[in-house]
Amino acid sequence: MAMQAASTEALAETRVEAYAPERSLLVASLLSMSGGFLDAFTWLSLGVFASSQTGNVVFLGIDAQSGQWLRALHHLLPIVAFVLGAVVAARTRAALRCLVGEIVCLATAMLLLHRVPDQIVILVISFGVALQSASFRQVARWKYLSVTASGNMLRAIDQFVAASDRDAARGGGAMVAICLMFLLGAAVGGCVTKWLGTWSLALPIALSVCVLWLCRHRSHQHWSRAIV
Repeated sequence: MAMQAASTEALAETRVEAYAPERSLLVASLLSMSGGFLDAFTWLSLGVFASSQTGNVVFLGIDAQSGQWLRALHHLLPIVAFVLGAVVAARTRAALRCLVGEIVCLATAMLLLHRVPDQIVILVISFGVALQSASFRQVARWKYLSVTASGNMLRAIDQFVAASDRDAARGGGAMVAICLMFLLGAAVGGCVTKWLGTWSLALPIALSVCVLWLCRHRSHQHWSRAIV
């Protein structure tokens, strides 16, 4: 009975993965590219990281230790906004709604940048990024983060070293792909930000809209087939 229950749970999990577009590698790759892009954009435009809060924590500590409190506050703002966004996402538990929230935040930031104090734009962007990253945290059966590379690198190493089966290799390969997409996003973000400035935010907005379309389109196809 226990083996039968375990096989039933495994089959159910497989079906969830097959029909959950938000867990696909394509979605994870697009969101990771957006995360890398936004870090490059906000660093070049605002002097903070929108996605990778580790960098903000490091600079917060350095500035606070040296008594540069205004600069420390500048790095504290995205951390606070990110935490608030993650809390909202955890309470909402609605990935697509949170993705729409991120799109709205990025569009608002694009319109407000250099028209209002930078601190407001920082809060808006980091809050929106947290909504998305806290809602999309799984690709197939593996956990990942779309806002950093180090954690995904460690997960890739764990998959390649800890196990030798094909499934582990798939997980490791997925983590490597996600890291490379984050790197690509950062590289593109660095180039495009210098070229387009504020309007560079149109690219991560387009990536998020693409993810939203993929999730809704595939979910609709699944339910249509289930009804038939």
